[in-house]
Amino acid sequence: MPGDPLGYRAKFGVVTPSVNTVVQPEYDAMRPYGVTNHVARIHIPEKPIDGDSGFQELVRAIDGALDDAVERVLSCAPDCVLMGVSIEAVYQGGVSAARAIEKRLAERFGPLTLIHAADALPAALAALGIDGGEVSLVTPYMPDADGHLRGFVEELGYDYRRAIHLRAPTPLQISHIPEADVRTALTDLARDRPRAIIQFGANLSMARLADEAERWLGLPVIAVNTATYWHALRRAGLPDRREGFGSLLLHH
Repeated sequence: MPGDPLGYRAKFGVVTPSVNTVVQPEYDAMRPYGVTNHVARIHIPEKPIDGDSGFQELVRAIDGALDDAVERVLSCAPDCVLMGVSIEAVYQGGVSAARAIEKRLAERFGPLTLIHAADALPAALAALGIDGGEVSLVTPYMPDADGHLRGFVEELGYDYRRAIHLRAPTPLQISHIPEADVRTALTDLARDRPRAIIQFGANLSMARLADEAERWLGLPVIAVNTATYWHALRRAGLPDRREGFGSLLLHH
């Protein structure tokens, strides 16, 4: 039987929250020829995030709707499924939470390759030769996220220098954060000279800005969407490199 004429090298399923307007265009911009992206939306409400309890409620909403979105995207028989959302693993226990999600989905749908930030970020750090030391973070979250993020970073074996949280009041408004605010945060974080700066929040547009920031700051800047898509490509055995998205996708 003939294969897919457009996705003849790989078909990527993607699940991302319904309010997210950044994952789909950034993944498509990184897509090599012969690879196709197929998106299913995780339905969540657009409502204010009130402190840690509000974030916990958001994470529960994402987790509660995740399985249905995965079921929909699996109907196109993708080679893997990318989780275009980074907050769930952070708030539910880091790598162990990601493993629990993988196990739950496999029990329901059978074996599948799930690509998520909890695996992609440490793989990206390792590829860049960052085997320890301090890392700093820029996020669109409220400061209440700090303890969860520290736990995730330390679980990976790195020292948590600090984070700047850009305080988006709702999930949708993460995508409305001005680029100037992100640039200011990156410049501030770079003064400490961490080994790397990592960006969380898949609805915060950072894929191309991270490429620019690496040049003006002189240190690795890892955008979560870039790391996740890069990890999917390499897990699929695809060596394609792309300019404009940072050293990770260009050199590794």
